[in-house]
Amino acid sequence: MSSVLDIQNLQVSYRSREIRSRPVLSGVSFDLMPGEILGVLGESGSGKSTLAASVLRLLPPNGHIGGGAVLFEGKNLLQAGYPELRQIRGGRISLIFQEPSLALHPTIRVGEQVRQVLAAHRSTAKKELAERTREIFTRLFPEDADRIAGSYPHQLSGGQRQRALIAQAIACNPAIVIADEPTAALDPVTQAEILGIFRSLREDLRLAMVFITHNPALLSGFADRILILYAGQVVEWGPANSVLQSPRHPYTKALFESLPPAPADSEKNREQMLPVIPGSSSPSSLPRKGCAFEPRCPLKMDVCREFEPPLVKLGETHIVSCFKYQQ
Repeated sequence: MSSVLDIQNLQVSYRSREIRSRPVLSGVSFDLMPGEILGVLGESGSGKSTLAASVLRLLPPNGHIGGGAVLFEGKNLLQAGYPELRQIRGGRISLIFQEPSLALHPTIRVGEQVRQVLAAHRSTAKKELAERTREIFTRLFPEDADRIAGSYPHQLSGGQRQRALIAQAIACNPAIVIADEPTAALDPVTQAEILGIFRSLREDLRLAMVFITHNPALLSGFADRILILYAGQVVEWGPANSVLQSPRHPYTKALFESLPPAPADSEKNREQMLPVIPGSSSPSSLPRKGCAFEPRCPLKMDVCREFEPPLVKLGETHIVSCFKYQQ
C-alpha cells in the first residue's frame, strides 16, 4: 500500500528584521498511510504548527519553504499552482485549527459556514448543499443538529465549536485531516469525546489524520505511529506502543517523565516535584553545530557537540536520531 502523504526533507524558515532567516523545520521527513493516525508530539516551539501550515502552504508572509517535497497522492504540493491548491485545501486535505473561537467567523451561523465549504468545492444545487450540511451536523450532533447548525459560534460551548470545525473539515470527504492541537483548550471529558469522534470518523470515512499535540497521554490507544519533533527536527519516530512504552531518544524520555501524575495518583504525589528538562529550546539557546538537544541532554557525549546525529533504525519501524544507537 502506498502512502497518501509523503514529506521529504522539508526545510522551513521565518524571516524577521532582527534575524535574516531563522530555520524552523530542518529536514523533516515522514509518510502517512491511508486510514492511519500519525501523532506529532513536541513542546511549544518545536515546529508542530509550522509543519501543519506548510503542508497546505499556509505560512505567514515571513515564512519561507526553502526545500523538500510535500507529496500528496504522488503530486508535489510545493509545485502546485494556486487554482489546484485551492481545490485541495478543504477538499482533499483539511486543517483543523487549535482555537475554534478564532477559526470560526463570529457573525455567520456555523451551519452556513459548513455550507460555504461545500459550495466552494462542489457545483451542486442549493437543496443538495443544504441536505449534505444537515447530514454532517446530524453525524456530529445527533440529538441537536438543527439547533447547533443555526447557532452563532458564541452561542456554543468549546466542545461544540470544536465539533463545528470538524464538520467543516469532513464536509468534502477529504483524504487527510490535519488537526493542530484540537483539544488543547478543552476539559478532559470533552477531550475524550473529541478523540472518540476522530476514531469514529477514521473508521467510517477511512480518513488519514495527522494529530498534533504536546500531550503524550492523548496519543495512547489513539495514534498508530508517533513522530517526535525537537527544534524543528525529527528525533524519534515509530509505532505508538513502541515510542510510548519504550522511548529511546533522551528528549522523548525526558518529555514523558515530565508529565504530571494521573488523577488517581495525584493525592499521594501532591508534594512531589515534577521532573523538568533543564535549559531552553528557544532558538537563541540552540547550539550552532552538533545535536540540537545536546545542551539539555543528560547523556551527551563529546561527539554530540560536533556533529548532527544520524537517523538510526531500531528494528524495522522504530527510528531515532541519537549517537547512542549508532553501530
